[in-house]
Amino acid sequence: MHGASSPTSRQDLLIQGMPFLFVLLWSTGFIGAKYGLPYAEPLTFLLWRFAILVALLVPFALLTRAAWPKTWSLAGHIAVSGLLVHAGYLGGVFVAISLGVSAGLASLVVGLQPLLTAAVVGPLLGERVTLRQWTGLALGLGGLVMVVGEKVAAGGAGVDAWGMVAAVVALVCITLGTVYQKRFCGGMELRTGTAIQYAAATVVMLIVAPLFETMVVQWTGDFVFALFWLIGVLSVGAISLLMVMIRRGEVARVASFFYMVPPVTALVAWAMFGERMGVVALGGMAVAVVGVALVVTRKTDR
Repeated sequence: MHGASSPTSRQDLLIQGMPFLFVLLWSTGFIGAKYGLPYAEPLTFLLWRFAILVALLVPFALLTRAAWPKTWSLAGHIAVSGLLVHAGYLGGVFVAISLGVSAGLASLVVGLQPLLTAAVVGPLLGERVTLRQWTGLALGLGGLVMVVGEKVAAGGAGVDAWGMVAAVVALVCITLGTVYQKRFCGGMELRTGTAIQYAAATVVMLIVAPLFETMVVQWTGDFVFALFWLIGVLSVGAISLLMVMIRRGEVARVASFFYMVPPVTALVAWAMFGERMGVVALGGMAVAVVGVALVVTRKTDR
């Protein structure tokens, strides 16, 4: 029947919609961090988040009889990718926001990831970044510069020097983590691999958090909501989508979707926290979206 959708076409639609769902879910991570950080220090916040995830994911993997890594080498690679993607990236973002960097600006800094990814993806993975994609990446960078420039020109509200350093650390970690995941973790089973990644991140936070923080948590309703939103929607939903996208596509194209996160984050942050956007910022977001379209659209250069 012509009117019925085949399983293949429905699956194709689902695959095509993954990046857009990922952008929406990933954007709320910056909002969730800002929402919960008044009640816990950043590394302590992440320690609770990671520990709860391990407590949920390990029994789930065992109950569903998911396959664990066949070699210690693969398990080690999975742990390293988890340290980069979770401990390094999220640690940097949470510290940056806790030091006063706005949620929108933090997402903009991390939005530079496609540029770093494109710079290293060739020699590491043998993936070719076309002229069309480089043009899109340049437009994306220009759009991000426009947004950041307006914020700085307006007096630097939401900009902290050490916070910006932490955001850059997050940028480097998510870039390296994405490439490392593609290069060394191709045989990772999603359920057990994610459990290993969060377990490695938990160990790091258990060591680092007591060294720098008081470990005090105010268990308010807002904090609990933010914690479990980040656990369910971000750590399970968005991260699973990211791993599937990395497995199915070129790293440069997957990373390019991060350009769409800053405008979505900025819009939500404006609605929830009053983080304002001017005309230049809105124009920069539009330029960045055009850049994304160029990077993700397959077209052979002539």
